[in-house]
Amino acid sequence: MPGLGRPAIFIAVAIACLALPTMVDVARESWSTEQGAHGPIVLVTGIWLLIRELRRAPLQIERGNALLTALLLVPCLIVFTLARISGIIEIEGFAMYASLILVAYGLWGGALLTRIWFPLLYMMFVFPPPDTVFAMITQPLKIGISQAVIWLLHALGYPVAGSGVTIQIGQYQMLVAAACAGLNSLLSLTALGLFYSYIRHSSNFAYMVLLVCCILPIAILANFVRVMLLMLVTYYFGEAVGQGFVHELAGLVMFATALILIFALDWLGAPIRRRLAREVHAA
Repeated sequence: MPGLGRPAIFIAVAIACLALPTMVDVARESWSTEQGAHGPIVLVTGIWLLIRELRRAPLQIERGNALLTALLLVPCLIVFTLARISGIIEIEGFAMYASLILVAYGLWGGALLTRIWFPLLYMMFVFPPPDTVFAMITQPLKIGISQAVIWLLHALGYPVAGSGVTIQIGQYQMLVAAACAGLNSLLSLTALGLFYSYIRHSSNFAYMVLLVCCILPIAILANFVRVMLLMLVTYYFGEAVGQGFVHELAGLVMFATALILIFALDWLGAPIRRRLAREVHAA
């Protein structure tokens, strides 16, 4: 990282004072949950990607526009302060992160940020998204997966019915929670899928984007299978078994299956990857 001269220690201390309390709260409130368990992995791999990009060919460093930096940084710091006082960690995390990016722009310019654009984007998954985003994404997924499971099991002859996210199978009634509706796995799979796609195919941007776009349907399919299996286990072995160890095991198997599907899709997409590479080379 380029030297800052005498103010370097002051800037480093200021950044630490800004970032460390927020990161401690993010780790305590988000990383300890199923929803944010991918956070530490994203942080470590993101720092590795950042160092990797900075070690590439030397880049001419020019300071960013001071006026633009100030005009954008002041609102971010105000939002950060209000979120910190209110205890809204979702907004606080992103406001802090945006402030750090603006400081980096002011010190080292836009050319450096362009060089490290992917690590900056990737490390946004360290922070939990706002609850309103959760609700907007989760509810359609829960309803869609529930209705699809009900339709398939009914077609197979099982005594199943449902309303909304509630499924009745035999004498058991189950609620499809957010953990079974794709949101948690969607965040984790998107982060890991981005990392895998960038490491393997950063030189073929079009194919990388195509592979990332496949993560959503893979996550939905994997969660559909998970919910259906849990319904069948509950129907045959009882609610205690379906909601106990098997429930957690099904989540792990689902996540591993989704990752395998991503790798398999990448392998099957080799002809498309080569064709896109040839088109880019020709252009």
